[in-house]
Amino acid sequence: MAENDAEPKAGSGLVKKLLIFGGGGLLLIAVGLGAGYLIFGSAQPDPSEEIEEIIERKMQEREAAEAEEADNSTPQKQSKDTPEEEVFETIYHEFPGTFTTNLAGSRKMLQVGVGVSTQYDDTVMMNVESHQLALRSVILGVISDFSEEDVKGATGRDKLAVALRDAINGKLEVLENFGGVEEVHFTSFVLQ
Repeated sequence: MAENDAEPKAGSGLVKKLLIFGGGGLLLIAVGLGAGYLIFGSAQPDPSEEIEEIIERKMQEREAAEAEEADNSTPQKQSKDTPEEEVFETIYHEFPGTFTTNLAGSRKMLQVGVGVSTQYDDTVMMNVESHQLALRSVILGVISDFSEEDVKGATGRDKLAVALRDAINGKLEVLENFGGVEEVHFTSFVLQ
């Protein structure tokens, strides 16, 4: 019988140990969750509240700045509306390379880079590109008709540009029934 009495005591000790360790473990988990909630759960503010605070602060700063501007007695610049006008896009085309030719009645040569512009549609520039060979010949012919004195200074360059524009448009009218080049620009201009 002594053996029977010893067995129940050994079994009840094991159950007590399991209950103590299990209860202790659950207690530790509960304490950890509670501490985590206290530290992280209630400490974080709502992001929408932060945004509202920032907006309110910015509005107060703006109102303060406007009040300062109103207090200043110096006149403030006021912007005016610009009149709306119909603006056309300018399209440019630069002839590749340069044009070099002798000037009329001189031993000097003129080397120029030439570009053209228009505010018409892309058709004008497509015509310029497709007839580039003929237009290069016309440009060289016009430049060689000018003398050294004719191309000196800004007025001489302007006269040359007008003559080139008229000649290019004339050739395009013959080839395509429409010129369309509005301006001639010099990308380089060297008199040697």
